[in-house]
Amino acid sequence: MRSNFVPAALVALIFAAPMAFAATMTNGAIKAFDLKAMTLTLDNGIAYKLPAGFKDPGLKIGEKVTVAWQMVGKDHDASAVTIVK
Repeated sequence: MRSNFVPAALVALIFAAPMAFAATMTNGAIKAFDLKAMTLTLDNGIAYKLPAGFKDPGLKIGEKVTVAWQMVGKDHDASAVTIVK
């Protein structure tokens, strides 16, 4: 019984690992944007932490964007912000 557990656990770990690092995409309108604090808040109320070196593409309150993000601890870390046209 124990000899079957280890291989099954390894297989589960191998298939689950890539999903843990995949970014989630969220669409919404900008509610708040603070370049000094490096945060972007969407109309869903979630504040996303922007990556170091983020270049503002001209974001404005009310503008629709797509945010690629992942959870890092308790933070929603954004990896990309794209304006939806």
